[in-house]
Amino acid sequence: MFTGLVQSIGSVVSQQKSDVGLRLTLSCHRWSQLPEIGASICVSGCCLTVISAEEEDNTMLLAFDVVQETLKCTLLGSLQIGDKVNLEQSLRSDSRMGGHFVQGHVDGVERVLACESEEEGASCLRLSMAVIDCDTVVPKGSITIDGVSLTIAKVGTGWFEVALIPTTKQETTLGKLSQGDSVAIETDILARTVVQTVRRMQSV
Repeated sequence: MFTGLVQSIGSVVSQQKSDVGLRLTLSCHRWSQLPEIGASICVSGCCLTVISAEEEDNTMLLAFDVVQETLKCTLLGSLQIGDKVNLEQSLRSDSRMGGHFVQGHVDGVERVLACESEEEGASCLRLSMAVIDCDTVVPKGSITIDGVSLTIAKVGTGWFEVALIPTTKQETTLGKLSQGDSVAIETDILARTVVQTVRRMQSV
């Protein structure tokens, strides 16, 4: 479980085909504690398991195995060396609960329809809803974009909008997005559960 509050931005060091799919190695600034083997890390919205972790000076190297099913559902297979990713360690039981409950289970990939600058360095992103369940996307609700917890500002026919404050643009990869880019989306697990429960009740 995660919160959608990004802790650091990592860089792709290598990505190699493996027996299970893809071996992905990332570098980032050292955290207070090196993740253990088997730890869960949210990588741009996708929960992955650490298979090796090394540190040198103030840098960490984290390696992950990405299976075929994950490659089908996310953008991890399209990453190139040098690309940036959002990183977050799993939630501790004694952590403050900022953001919202994020599983790291990507619902689908959507596209940026528009990116408009606003006053004081903020931006407004409009994204498609071609793949995700539209009923789970509601104004003032929560949504995760590339691992970042955001509040839904507006919802229209086939699209929704979120606002990016300057801090979010600076501390995550979302500040580099432009029209046409693809992003990984996870809808709110609470909204998703309610929608699916109501649908089952209505079908009885």
